[in-house]
Amino acid sequence: MSPALVLALATIPAVLGLQLPGGVGKLPALGWNSWNAYGCDIDETRILQAANAMKDKGFQAAGYEYVNSDDCWSQMSGRDAVTHQLLPNFTKFPEGIQGTANKVHDLGFKFGIYSSAGTMTCGRYPGSIGYEAIDAETFASWGVDYLKYDNCFPPEEWYDDCLSCEPDPSFSPTGIVNGTCSNSTPPVHHYSFDRPIPICADGWPVDGINYTTKFTALKFRIMGNALLAQNRTILYSLCEWGVDLPWTWANGTGQSWRMSNDINPSWTRILQILNQNSFLSDYADFYGHNDADMLEVGNGNLTNAEVRTHFSLWAMMKSPLLIGTDVTKLSDHNIGVLQNKALLAFNQDPVYGKPAAPYKWGINPDWTYNTTFPAQYWSGASSNGTMVALFNPLNQTVKMTADYKEIPELDAKGCYRVMDIWDNTDLGRKKKKVTVNVGPHDTAVLLFKNSC
Repeated sequence: MSPALVLALATIPAVLGLQLPGGVGKLPALGWNSWNAYGCDIDETRILQAANAMKDKGFQAAGYEYVNSDDCWSQMSGRDAVTHQLLPNFTKFPEGIQGTANKVHDLGFKFGIYSSAGTMTCGRYPGSIGYEAIDAETFASWGVDYLKYDNCFPPEEWYDDCLSCEPDPSFSPTGIVNGTCSNSTPPVHHYSFDRPIPICADGWPVDGINYTTKFTALKFRIMGNALLAQNRTILYSLCEWGVDLPWTWANGTGQSWRMSNDINPSWTRILQILNQNSFLSDYADFYGHNDADMLEVGNGNLTNAEVRTHFSLWAMMKSPLLIGTDVTKLSDHNIGVLQNKALLAFNQDPVYGKPAAPYKWGINPDWTYNTTFPAQYWSGASSNGTMVALFNPLNQTVKMTADYKEIPELDAKGCYRVMDIWDNTDLGRKKKKVTVNVGPHDTAVLLFKNSC
């Protein structure tokens, strides 16, 4: 690609709210992904085992629809010498990816696959950069419905040069005045691979760089355009790790974008991601979702309370919800968490596209960036009423109050019927405030219905 063409493509403005046919990607994706359970140890047997378990254990009936193979599905040796197509590993997938996709479709699910915007995937299998049109056509011909596109091993010529090293003088996002935040809130520091990025409360970088024009955004747009050129609708999930602020540009490219580095099954990492995403709710809506990474429910040593917090806040932030464990081994508790009807209804609301957002931080002053004590008080509107989450990061039980005058969606002097969605109990009609006990690392989730 010539430097002139790269520059021309890089300066194409993003079209916000990219809508796919049939409403694909309008709501956050629900499904399963192989990586957190198996890493590179993946094959058709495990894909179909997951699909069958998702069906048998009620996940399909609950709305989960994607079964996705992550990295390591292809031949590490390279592409077909004539067609340049990616080649499936036929030991792992005896009938190829198309054969596996057909079997997943026969079970009533959609099928997803993985690649990377580099010379290699993160597992060092062939990547897609320079082959986007071929790979998009190949994926479509195989019956792929979902592409997770990672960010490993970009070639040197795709490293950003001084096109983006300095602030763009023509770039004037809302919230920035003369290189400082125009509101009274000091900038918070987001971290991507330990690189601090000062960001105002409205999500814009203080550095003034137009991240839409960076090579990172361009290479993801190229694959997005290649997918749009196919005669099959493929949901596009960008896995850029939040390095170049994808929430400011990816809504014109795909249907979801990773806003952080990878998750792992630890309480510390869950808190870090929750903290980062607490500042980004304004950037999510229908057809564009902040992806807080795959679920770790069923993995590691998370307590039941930590699992409830993980799932409830991922669902309320309207992250895609992709189960990442051996579904056959899920406990009854974890199945109940993952199939919570009220939280899934909020995540998948067909009328309200905006996610829940913090209305008060709690332990810390509002708009505080703190990876140990993130925002504790969250609310969001839904077709069923206002949902409020009260999160306790402490190691002891505390009383927490949902005060109507603090909650944007509620009338300060109102009266509401209140439901505890974890216990599935009716707390009755409550005026002005509701106080509950919340255990260590747990989250109470309350649904307020205007019925007084």
